[in-house]
Amino acid sequence: MTSLQVLCWGGETLSCFMLMLWLLTFQISALKTSALGEEWTIASATYIKAAEESAGNGRGGGACGYGDTEKVGYGMATTGVSSALFNKGSSCGGCFEVRCVDHILWCLQASPSIIVTTTDFCPPNYGLAGDYGGWCNYPREHLEMSEFAFGKIAELEANIVPVQYRRVNCERKKDGIRFLVSGSSQFYQVLITNVGSDGQVVGVKVKGSKTGWIPLGRNWGQNWQGNLNLIGQSLSFEVTTRRGKRLTSYNVAPANWQFGQTFQGKQFQL
Repeated sequence: MTSLQVLCWGGETLSCFMLMLWLLTFQISALKTSALGEEWTIASATYIKAAEESAGNGRGGGACGYGDTEKVGYGMATTGVSSALFNKGSSCGGCFEVRCVDHILWCLQASPSIIVTTTDFCPPNYGLAGDYGGWCNYPREHLEMSEFAFGKIAELEANIVPVQYRRVNCERKKDGIRFLVSGSSQFYQVLITNVGSDGQVVGVKVKGSKTGWIPLGRNWGQNWQGNLNLIGQSLSFEVTTRRGKRLTSYNVAPANWQFGQTFQGKQFQL
C-alpha cells in the first residue's frame, strides 16, 4: 500500500481526488524548478554590501552590461561569479540555486536556498591566496552575491561561507525577452535581458524587414553586435540559449525605432 493510499484510506472520494491533484501539481512544480537536472556543486560565497552597490562600487550588472539589475527585471537576488563560472560572459543571465552548507555558526537554520541571477563578473586578485582573500582566483568556483541574496542563506556577519549551487531554470514571470538597441548607422548592438529557460544566451540573430537572418557576435556580457545598417527597417530577433532552446520574436521593433529604445519579444515557457 502506498503512502497516498494510506492518506486516503477511509476518506471521501472528493477529498482523496483533491489530495492527489495537489500532490501532482506540487511534483510538476518541483520538476520545473530543477528541470536542468544538474547536481549540487561545492563552491564558496561572499557578498557585496548594498551601500557599495548603490555608490557604484559594487558588482551590479557591470560585466554583463545590465546596469541597474532591478530596472532590467533581475531584481535584488543577483550574483557576480568567478572566471571559472563566468565563461567570458556566456553565463550572464543564468540562474543558480544556492544554499549555505557545513557551517553551523554562519549558515541559516535548515540551510534555506535562494535562486539568483548571474549579473556580473568577480575578478581575480592573484596578489592574494585563493583561500585567503583571492576568492575569485581561477580555478575557484565562487559567488559574490548581493547583500539581499546572501542574507537569505547566511548571517551577514560572515566573511565567507561554503555553499552548494546548481543551475536551474529562470522563471521570468513578468514580460518577455527585452532588446535594448544601440549603436550608429554602421554599427548595431543589442543588449538582451529578462531571458527565461536557462537564461544564458549563446546565440543571437537579427532580421530587418529588408534582410535575411544575420548572426550577431558577442561584444561583452549580453551585448551582441554587428557591422550593420538596419535603420528604417522593422526588426525581428532569434535567441538561442545554452541548452539549445530557440525562440523567434517577429517584428519586435517597428521601422521607426530609435537607438536607446527597449523592445519586448516573446518569452521562453518552462
